[in-house]
Amino acid sequence: MTAITYNYCFDFPDNKKKRFLIELSAESFEYKSAGTTPPDWALLGVSRCKCCKLDLATENYCPIAANIAELVIAFKDTASYKSCLVSCLSSARTCSKDTTVQEGLASIMGIIMATSGCPSMSILKPMACFHLPFATVEESMFRSASAYLLRQYFSHKQGESSDFFMHRIQEHYSEVEQVNEGILKRINMTSELDADKNAIITLNSLAQILVMEVDENMESLKKLFL
Repeated sequence: MTAITYNYCFDFPDNKKKRFLIELSAESFEYKSAGTTPPDWALLGVSRCKCCKLDLATENYCPIAANIAELVIAFKDTASYKSCLVSCLSSARTCSKDTTVQEGLASIMGIIMATSGCPSMSILKPMACFHLPFATVEESMFRSASAYLLRQYFSHKQGESSDFFMHRIQEHYSEVEQVNEGILKRINMTSELDADKNAIITLNSLAQILVMEVDENMESLKKLFL
């Protein structure tokens, strides 16, 4: 098996370009970092998330912060509303959209955060492996709920506790929200403008919307199955 790659391209009206290659291991489906030394704000003890399950005695850096550092630095002086053409090239397809920096960054960060090895974000890893660039709110809800229920199916087949009625999904996504908040605090330490900050806020909003939809018995998706 070959690595899973997503090549993101930002093309700006002034002909400036930014390129980012995201590579996931074919075995573990985890993000393959560049191996550079992360900045101090990526240290595990800095603005550590309340739900963090990593051991300060054995882990030096927050894996998410370390892996998004290059992206944060590249866009720290960029406004979220700045227009650009964002393209995502993978082995399966190429997707392009005239959009804002904020939406392009949210798409990239969603992959990296789900595949960096953070235990609280592992629930999102399967979706990153079948990444849908520029997903709408409705698409994100459908994919999140479907991935969660498929996970319960495999847990059930292995004789483990399953949650087909989604009673525990709020607990999982509460941790996702805590991680988003922790990463946002770290980004605030280095970024002057708001593109990367608003990208995290966008991702956090999607997590909050999913929890609200579960509370309402997924009524907005129910009509698809009637």
